[in-house]
Amino acid sequence: MSTPAQYYQSLPPVSKFYGVACSMTTSALYLGLYDPWNIALSYQDVFKRFQVWRLITNFFFLGPFSPFFAIRLIMIARYGVLLERGPFDKRTADYVWMLMFGALSLLVMAAIPFLWTPFMAGSLVFMIVYVWSREFPNAQISIYGVVTLKGFYLPWALLALDLIFGASLMEDIIGMVAGHLYYFLTVLHPLAGGKYVLKTPLWVHKLVAYWGEGIQVNSPVQRDPSAGVAFRGRSYRLDGNRARTTTAPSEQNQTDNSARQPNSDEGVAFRGKSYRLSGH
Repeated sequence: MSTPAQYYQSLPPVSKFYGVACSMTTSALYLGLYDPWNIALSYQDVFKRFQVWRLITNFFFLGPFSPFFAIRLIMIARYGVLLERGPFDKRTADYVWMLMFGALSLLVMAAIPFLWTPFMAGSLVFMIVYVWSREFPNAQISIYGVVTLKGFYLPWALLALDLIFGASLMEDIIGMVAGHLYYFLTVLHPLAGGKYVLKTPLWVHKLVAYWGEGIQVNSPVQRDPSAGVAFRGRSYRLDGNRARTTTAPSEQNQTDNSARQPNSDEGVAFRGKSYRLSGH
């Protein structure tokens, strides 16, 4: 059995980052560090007051600590990780682009007044669950140990549970719409003979390469060799003089020769005149 630290280190980078970011956002709210309405989606504040951060921050708030928050976080840890280790294995840039496309689709839908919600993290999580259900339609899923069903029906089962618990269904529905739109453009439409129109942009590959996490096969961008390096510079000796990196040929030869010649005093415990035991 792995420890919590080992489990955390084993998580793929994108799901780990998103889960940690959502947890930190809710933790900061619990500590009273900010007002949640300062990060909510408001197009009026975005265009009139230029508070553009609202277009991003609303996707990291899953609500205060509650059973609803725990369930959504478990969805990230379960289905987000399975996606990243399964169909998106060694395709980190493609997985990041999937989340970005989902966020952009949700922002467009939120521009319609009756589809608007202040926080769309739950919708993005539901999009992840929907894409997983299409990628693993025959997987067996147990709902609270009571009902077992195929993975294809998981989003609909979760939608029914939210209805029973009295939660808003709008977030779930628009998340499913965004997930279906992505799956249609990347899988169903190309399989039907259509053109693949949702190719991961070059700037996303550059972003992932600069991030230095994950793997993208056949990436058009090389990974940044300096990613994760805290310091780069010349080395100096402790006496303040810069260490020499080259040596003159003659000095190098002398050094090599001296290194090859054994020291005549090496290994000798006593030197002096020898005498026979008789004293002569």
